[in-house]
Amino acid sequence: MIKNSSKKQQLNLFSSPLSQMLDMNDPLIALSDTIDWKIFEDNFEKYYSKEGRPAKPIRLMVGILLLKQIENLSDENVVLQWKRNPYYQYFCGFDELQIVEPCHPTDLVYFRKRIGTEGMKLIFAMSVNLHSNAKEEKQVIVDTTLQENNITYPTDGKLAIKIINHLIKIAKKENIKLR
Repeated sequence: MIKNSSKKQQLNLFSSPLSQMLDMNDPLIALSDTIDWKIFEDNFEKYYSKEGRPAKPIRLMVGILLLKQIENLSDENVVLQWKRNPYYQYFCGFDELQIVEPCHPTDLVYFRKRIGTEGMKLIFAMSVNLHSNAKEEKQVIVDTTLQENNITYPTDGKLAIKIINHLIKIAKKENIKLR
């Protein structure tokens, strides 16, 4: 009789663990290993109840929020990219490839409301602490050239409507009857 060791995890016949397939030198994996996820679990578990629908794991939700900020994505896009990117899945604590979206994008809104400003401050403080040597610099250069310009192009519909309204005013002033 062969005894099963509780420490060994049975391998899946159809997929390997992500930790065996991914480049462990990837910056996202290194970041995942430096974050103390237990801090978030300890601070946010008070917002959860044992009743009702089971909640999504705290590491998953915090990880998705961090990825959203790192990659500058919308709620919808970060959820879609999470499904497509095994590095995102590993970052959020999964060791097997998931083929479904982790949550609905509105769940991120509910999670942010649940943890409130104090929870978001904790996530921000953790990200600042990860870059502790950067906060000691005397000068910080911020690149704001990526901000969109407030330009209306001639092909925009609102510009055409503005011209039509202006022509209607001129027609009324000149007593021109329009169809």
